[in-house]
Amino acid sequence: MAPSLVLAGARVVLPTGVVDDGRVVVEGTRIAASAPGNADVIDVTGHWLVPGFVDIHNHGGGGASFSGTADEILTAVRTHRLHGTTTLVASTVTDEMDLLVTQAGLLSELAEQGDIAGIHFEGPFISPCRKGAHSEELLRDPDPAEVRKLIDAGRGKVKMVTLATELPGGIDSVRLLAEHGVIAAIGHTDATYEQTVEAVDAGATVATHLFNAMPALGHRAPGPIAALLEDERVTVELINDGTHLHPAALELAFHHAGASRVAFITDAMDAAGIGDGRYMLGPLEVEVSEGVARLVEGGSIAGSTLTLDRAFKRAVTVDKLPVQDAVTALSVNPARLLGLFDRIGSLEPGKDADLVLLDANFDLKGVMRQGEWAVAPQLP
Repeated sequence: MAPSLVLAGARVVLPTGVVDDGRVVVEGTRIAASAPGNADVIDVTGHWLVPGFVDIHNHGGGGASFSGTADEILTAVRTHRLHGTTTLVASTVTDEMDLLVTQAGLLSELAEQGDIAGIHFEGPFISPCRKGAHSEELLRDPDPAEVRKLIDAGRGKVKMVTLATELPGGIDSVRLLAEHGVIAAIGHTDATYEQTVEAVDAGATVATHLFNAMPALGHRAPGPIAALLEDERVTVELINDGTHLHPAALELAFHHAGASRVAFITDAMDAAGIGDGRYMLGPLEVEVSEGVARLVEGGSIAGSTLTLDRAFKRAVTVDKLPVQDAVTALSVNPARLLGLFDRIGSLEPGKDADLVLLDANFDLKGVMRQGEWAVAPQLP
C-alpha cells in the first residue's frame, strides 16, 4: 500500500471557511484526519486546494458524447476529469425512445462500475417552443408511462429528467419521478409563473440551465424564472461560460437564490476539451466557432464547450464571487443534489480523496480522484 500523502501549505477551502497554510492528508482512496510519521509531503504553498468538481449536466467532451459507445463515453469522462470534474452525471439529448432506452442500459453499467455518477435525460419531454438544440420531430409529451420506461431502463441509475412540466402529463410525471427518487428538473419550458409554481409544489427541485430555453423574465408575466428563483426548494443550474449568461443575470441568480441554491454546470458537448469544428449533437449538426457551439441549421446555441475549471476561474475572477461560494456551486450543492455529500463535495476526513489544485491565478495545476492523480501536480 502506498504511504500516506500530505498536501501542505495551500489555502484549503473547507465547509467552515478558508484555511490558510492548511493541509490535506490522503490515505488510500480517502481523506484522513491525521498523517503517520512516514507520510510523503508535497509542498503546495501558494496554491488553492478545493474539492473535486461535480457536474450534473454534461453531454460529452474530447470529441465524444454520452450518447455514444462505452469507449466514447469513457473518453468524455476522462476529458472532463483532466479539467477537475471528478464526479459527472452523463446527459443524453432527445432521440428515439428505443435508442434512449438502449443508451440507458449502457450508461447504467458504467454507473455501476463507478465511471459516472448516474444518468440525466434532457428530452424528449420538452417544449417545441423552447427546444434549443433538440430535434423537434422527436419531441413528445411527458407521458408518465414513457418516463417510467426510461427510469426502469436505467436500473436505479437515473438521477435527473428534464421536462417541460406544462405539457400534458407533466405534473403527473414530476410526481412519478419524485416517488422514485429521481430529480425532476424544469427546463426547455414555455411554462407560465403559475404553471411553474404548480410543478415545484408537485416535486420539481431543479431548474435546468436557468434563463436558457425558457421565457424571459417579464414584469407582467414573470414566467418560470421568477418562480424558480424565489422558491427555496429549487436549485438553479447556471452555465458560466460568458456566452449563455450575461454577468448581470448570474449576479441576479446569486442575489435571489443565494450560493446555497446554485449549481454550476457545463452542459458541454463533444467539442469540450478539443476546439472549433463540426460536431454532432444527437441527430443535429453543430458548428463550433471561437468556442461557441451553434446548430448549423437555425443557429441556436447547442450546449457549450465549457469545462468546470474554466467556470470556476470565471466565477472568482470575472464575476468576483468569493472562492467559498464558487466551491459551493461547483462541488457542495451538486453533491448534495445527487445524495452523495456523505462521500464527495468537500475536503473532510472520511470522504473520497477528490480534489483540485489551483495556482494563485486559479489555473488548474493538479487533479486527484479517489487518491490517484488524474493530473499530477504541476509545481514550480
